[in-house]
Amino acid sequence: MRILIINSEYPPVGGGAGNASANIARELANFGQDVTVLTVRYGDLPRQTKQDGLQIMRIKALRRHLDRSSALEQIIFMFASSFHTLALLRKRQPDVIVAFFGVPSGAAAWCANLLAGIPYLISLRGGDVPGFRPYDFALYHKLVAPFLRWIWRRSSGLVANSRGLKSLAEAFDSSVPITVIPNGVDLHRYAPGSRDWQPPRMLFVGRLVYQKGVDLLFEALQGLKSQPWELSLVGDGPERATLQKLARKQGISERVHFRGWLDGEAVLDQFRQANLFVFPSRHEGMPNAILEAMACGLPVIASRIAGNEELVMDGENGLLVPPEDSNALRNALSELLEDSTRRKQMGAASRQRVEANYSWSQIAEHYLALLEKISNI
Repeated sequence: MRILIINSEYPPVGGGAGNASANIARELANFGQDVTVLTVRYGDLPRQTKQDGLQIMRIKALRRHLDRSSALEQIIFMFASSFHTLALLRKRQPDVIVAFFGVPSGAAAWCANLLAGIPYLISLRGGDVPGFRPYDFALYHKLVAPFLRWIWRRSSGLVANSRGLKSLAEAFDSSVPITVIPNGVDLHRYAPGSRDWQPPRMLFVGRLVYQKGVDLLFEALQGLKSQPWELSLVGDGPERATLQKLARKQGISERVHFRGWLDGEAVLDQFRQANLFVFPSRHEGMPNAILEAMACGLPVIASRIAGNEELVMDGENGLLVPPEDSNALRNALSELLEDSTRRKQMGAASRQRVEANYSWSQIAEHYLALLEKISNI
């Protein structure tokens, strides 16, 4: 089967959605499928390349940052990807299309279906679903809502990466069938190693934006100065300067380390050095960072929100706390910071959980089954 995957994010560009599409594409190619990826060109990345048994095509579209894009950049990719997708109908003759994000990628799939009848799936990632992160996306969702309905309703189905995201999508439009297929993790790359469980070394990995709730973590840690913890933050974003100022104000700056964006091996090294992963996010689809932490054998303290609560079994491989509640987060942190034996037991449970449910091979099998069901071959 010839499969076209469209995503404005693809490593090294983007975040979780790019990572997911790359791993799914690789596994589909490993299954013997003919896979082409259409994505954005950035910097000196090659226009076309063969990688992991699949063809990657990068098209010109305004992209100024690796980790994020503006509304204008998304619009430009929507038109550029639609044009190139129509050209690919003759060259690659795809049987099915997977579009990551209803907008912008779904627009290209919609055009291919309208003009050539190519069936397509939309993989919902969070930000493309109305109601997700209203403090960031309310106006954007209001503007694109009519187009999303057209794109969703012409598709052969939607895929949500968590039950919570499915519920949010159904609240917007319940007329299209939605299948839940979670994100996965590379179990070979992210693996437990030997680590010291004392003293407590916490880790957060993600964009430094309001969504991720790092401000709540700092508020919680302000009341735990008597305990011998250290915190590393891997990632960057527009909130970095504000968070650095907040850490100084709360008297914890000497124990909080802003690592910035790190390459793959350096991130792995941070996972190996840590012995507790903390993720107090306000909204998520299905967080890759938690999956990677679990695969590395770390216990997790996270907010009880969609995505997080499907990965962290409260009391088994970590603790869940109510979102926006720094006091509850402080209590959970205190509980695990004082108990290295429990952290070690929870870390082992994390690894067992991802091995049983979240390998990328398993996730790609679910996608392939859906694609075979909707294809015309």
